[in-house]
Amino acid sequence: MFVYADNAATTSVSKTALDAMMPYLTEFYGNPSSLYAFGQKAAEALAASRETIAACLNADPKEITFTSGGSEADNQAIVSAARLGARKGKKHLISTQFEHHAVLHTLAKLEKEGYEVTLLNPHEDGVIRVEDVEDALRDDTCLVTIMFANNEIGTVQPITEIGALCRERKVLFHTDAVQAAGHTPIDVKAMNIDMLSISGHKFHAPKGVGVLYARRGIALTNIIEGGAQERGKRAGTENVAGIVAMAAALKESCDHIEENAAKIIPMRDRLFEELGKIPHSKINGSLEHHVPGTVNMCFEGIEGESLLLMLDDNGICASSGSACTSGSLDPSHVLLSIGLPHEVAHGSLRLSIGEYNNMDEIDHIIKVVPEVVAYLRSISPVWDELEKGTRKHLI
Repeated sequence: MFVYADNAATTSVSKTALDAMMPYLTEFYGNPSSLYAFGQKAAEALAASRETIAACLNADPKEITFTSGGSEADNQAIVSAARLGARKGKKHLISTQFEHHAVLHTLAKLEKEGYEVTLLNPHEDGVIRVEDVEDALRDDTCLVTIMFANNEIGTVQPITEIGALCRERKVLFHTDAVQAAGHTPIDVKAMNIDMLSISGHKFHAPKGVGVLYARRGIALTNIIEGGAQERGKRAGTENVAGIVAMAAALKESCDHIEENAAKIIPMRDRLFEELGKIPHSKINGSLEHHVPGTVNMCFEGIEGESLLLMLDDNGICASSGSACTSGSLDPSHVLLSIGLPHEVAHGSLRLSIGEYNNMDEIDHIIKVVPEVVAYLRSISPVWDELEKGTRKHLI
């Protein structure tokens, strides 16, 4: 049996998205910046997609900028806020230790330019507390950027409350919502969000297309120069087919959020319940504040990379963390940030399921994972030491 359980890394393109995009690859392939009618057909599709996406977020279409994905949107949002802050003498930014590297690396770049960055530690349950943000705010803070849902452990942050605090203190608030969009309701107005990033391939659109929402009145700094596209804020001919597909996929996902969650959550909870029976295993992250489909666990005495390879041999696609760092042998910075020791974090497994999965696939995972963990422990000198008592169990 083949089981795709890595939807947090990427999703398949839905039939709805594929059907929507095909005419703009084969029939209406004009450049949307062209003045003739053929090009304007593509421009009309862009405008309609902008309206659709804005409606899904409760935003204004003029607040939507199309990007190549979440990483570009994160970069532009953070740099824009930093430049606006610097004009007012404010060069302090607040974020968290367990952000996506698109955020962390952008902040590190700004530090080299003389900005100050405060990275908050999430609590053991993988949730940031509003009071921690409040304590970190300073008179010279220009931005708070905190992800909506963590990409590795699936915990959802108190976005509305953090946004309200930032609005009260007149500090811009950005959230990386790449893992949340299409999976949990988002209302940028009600949640006090000033800027937000999403990426189409996380909710059944193609790779290479995303959105930066920026509240009206926020002047964006250009990351890409060269043309007047996207109201002069993002140069380059728009990926019309991808954008049309993204709009269709986001609307479909948002229209079925409750229905999809009702299917996914029982599968997720069954994985937690059954895999949690493996001795010396640990579930990572709050189960109360959680996106529907992410399961993150650690199994003591094994290496995550070996686990993934053996799961692959059994037809199961999974990960040990973010796909953007899957080539790294270092333990997950997310798991370290919530207090797991290196030895435990090395044995992590992330399963991320979606509405296209079914309970038969979940049963296959439940059968295979304990067998693979048991085998890896049987050949592990570390596990031998743990069992003999010469090394202390950490889980």
